This record gives sequence, C-alpha cells and structure tokens, in this order.
Amino acid sequence: MAEPQPQLDYAANVEKYASTVDHSAVNGIVKYLGIALQNRDSSLVAASDPQELTRVRDGFMKKKLGLTQTDAELDAALKDVITTMSAERNKSRVTVYYLLAEKFGKLGLFA
Repeated sequence: MAEPQPQLDYAANVEKYASTVDHSAVNGIVKYLGIALQNRDSSLVAASDPQELTRVRDGFMKKKLGLTQTDAELDAALKDVITTMSAERNKSRVTVYYLLAEKFGKLGLFA
C-alpha cells in the first residue's frame, strides 16, 4: 500500500506563483482531487510524461474546466504553467490545477 502523502500547505505553494491566492479555490481544488492527494505519485504532475500532460489536458482542462480551445492551445497553456513552476522538481497537482484555472478565469468553479 502506498504511503499517505503528508498534509501540505497547498496555499503556500500556490503563493509562490500567483500574485493573489483565493484560499477557497485552493480548498475547492483539494476537495476536487480528494483521494488522489493521498498518494505521493498522484499528488504530483509528472511534467516530463506526455501521457500525464494529456490526462491533465483532457481530464481537467476540458472536462472539469469546460475549455473548448484546440489541443495545441491547451497544451501551450499547460506548458506555460509547467515552465512557470520549473524551479520545482516536484510540481504539486493542486498548484498546477490552480494556475490553470486562474489562467482561464475558472477559479469560481472551486470557490
């Protein structure tokens, strides 16, 4: 059985990249991700794995955020977020999702 992921201060991680942080949106994303945050592997985005990035695009950006841009446009936005977080080896899924939702004006879905 996988080791449970210790409770992280997700808002503090988001604050590294966002000028203002909507704490209710952070909490909403944490709630949305639920059990995925219990496992270290699923709590992080593997930025070098093309299949992982496709899952983020299709599962989160298209389905949850309801984005209708082309795959190329969504991939470019995801790449921008990953580049923004390039200083971090382990990219928190909560932070990646927050920055994507913020980029597309969709934080209200989680607040």
